[in-house]
Amino acid sequence: MSADLQATIAQLWIYPVKSCAGVPMTEAELTPTGLAWDRAWMVVDDEGEFVTQRELPRMALVQPSFKLGQLVLRAPGMLALHLSLEAAEWPVKVRVWDDVVEVWDMGDVAAQWFSDFLGPDAPADLKRLRLVRFDPEVRRLCSTKWTGGRESVTQFADGFGVLVTSTASIDDLNKRLSAAGQAAVDQRRFRPNIVLGGVEAHDEDRIGAWRIDTGDGEALLENVKPCARCPIPNVDPDTAASSPVVGDALQAYRQDGRVNGAITFGMNAIVLEGDGLILRVGQQVTADWAFD
Repeated sequence: MSADLQATIAQLWIYPVKSCAGVPMTEAELTPTGLAWDRAWMVVDDEGEFVTQRELPRMALVQPSFKLGQLVLRAPGMLALHLSLEAAEWPVKVRVWDDVVEVWDMGDVAAQWFSDFLGPDAPADLKRLRLVRFDPEVRRLCSTKWTGGRESVTQFADGFGVLVTSTASIDDLNKRLSAAGQAAVDQRRFRPNIVLGGVEAHDEDRIGAWRIDTGDGEALLENVKPCARCPIPNVDPDTAASSPVVGDALQAYRQDGRVNGAITFGMNAIVLEGDGLILRVGQQVTADWAFD
């Protein structure tokens, strides 16, 4: 039986440090928590509370990359920070949304680097920052309200392991922005992990489980919750300047009754099968429509 929707993977992205810039990938390993190295590190204040572009838009200017077994972080006016992918200093507890989790502090050099770059423009309570790493031995559970009671895990993502958008959805938004005399934006505003190509705008909203033929096996994911949007899409990823233009445009057509009328763009997904498989740009995706 043929699938209702046939698509391709148009883009893959990971965000090694939560709320910092993303890294475009041609291929990425699928794990139970999402794509490997996605949201594996996080910035916290000196009370252990997570910090994002909501509070510090300049986080968008911190650009990660990987080189020779290291996470390399660069930012304007800063020397590059090199961190071993195996490094961790001491255990601490931090909060990400409603979850208190045991993690690894990345040490004083990393803490000083983030404080030096982000602290000068930060509110008084965010002058001193630290970088922590998720402990892979810890299981941070996704909301079973949205997973249908199934147990799924994530690292430092807001709530679920994978965020899915489509090229058609961003094209549709840009048509609306253009009609209003505004400049186009790109997928970086919405911080997806997987961008689908070859579909209609917001088809990702209307599918349930979807399959990716990796050549070495079939990965199975399922879209479980619309992604309610905070002000982060208003932050220009190139300058860190914030403008309400994108949020205002979405307000006109993206209020979603499934999340009490919140503005949504993209879908949160969980990994059902495929741990260890490699996802690649260009792979085929199939899915059936999900009807309530």
